[in-house]
Amino acid sequence: MNIAENPTIAVLIPCYNEEITIGKVVNDFHAALPSATVYVYDNNSSDRTAEIASTAGAIVRKEPRQGKGNVIRAMFEDIDADVYIMADGDDTYPADAAPDMVAKVAEGYDMVIGDRLSSTYFQENKRPFHNFGNRLVRDSINGLFGAHITDIMTGYRAFSFTFAKTYPVLSRGFEVETEMTIHSLNNNLRLYEMPIQYRDRPEGSISKLDTVGDGIKVMSTIFRMIREYKPLPFFGGLGFIIGIIGVILCGTVTFEFAQTGVVTHFPTLIGAVMLVITGLLLIVAGLILDAMAKNNRRTFVIDTNKFSYDKRRR
Repeated sequence: MNIAENPTIAVLIPCYNEEITIGKVVNDFHAALPSATVYVYDNNSSDRTAEIASTAGAIVRKEPRQGKGNVIRAMFEDIDADVYIMADGDDTYPADAAPDMVAKVAEGYDMVIGDRLSSTYFQENKRPFHNFGNRLVRDSINGLFGAHITDIMTGYRAFSFTFAKTYPVLSRGFEVETEMTIHSLNNNLRLYEMPIQYRDRPEGSISKLDTVGDGIKVMSTIFRMIREYKPLPFFGGLGFIIGIIGVILCGTVTFEFAQTGVVTHFPTLIGAVMLVITGLLLIVAGLILDAMAKNNRRTFVIDTNKFSYDKRRR
């Protein structure tokens, strides 16, 4: 069956205490994608989220492991479809953009990113630290990977079947969107950004994001993934800085010896030599880990090709 002609579509909505908005969100996606199956994964809600979603016509499932990353992992494991649409249950993303996102996946893109930041996000979002955080994360990742992604942390995305089944979900919480983007850039997947009209939460709907706590988690995720995916710049750069400091300190001791014929600062000399050795070891570690990271990317491409081939044969 040709995916471009008649794809099976799954709308994935992770939810935690969204009884005010979930009914409208489910109805909007049913209207925008009449042939799609809408799944709502209730992540230990204490309100009527699951009941309202079921009444609106969604298939409701429970995920006991708290955190958005855990929910997405369960969704990708449990559900089979040609195209996946992922959105939040807070009614901040327009369902009418979904058909165009599906069409882009059908064209061959691995992930379609619903870009909030190019449209109304900074006008609608009244939380300045969230806006600052989005810019900081975007600039950090784009600078490291040489990319031009506008919205790194959006929760509105579309995925191919191959992406959903081969993407290793490691994050447990809201940092999962950042992880998705870094994973895609690192493995040179086909990405497409589509501007969408973001709207802020309606009155009475409360954000589950902890600006400071979740911000720290996102930054730690970036730090971890840079260390894993770009080990040569990470360890090599750190080793170069430490090595240069050691060389400068060695130079001061050598200059003193050349002037007086005596080394009076033995602790400085010992420390400087240790810094030079540490810097060299970090650079060597970066080279070794960089070779391993390239091999991991090669393995990922081979495994993904095998997966796609097996899917076509079924």
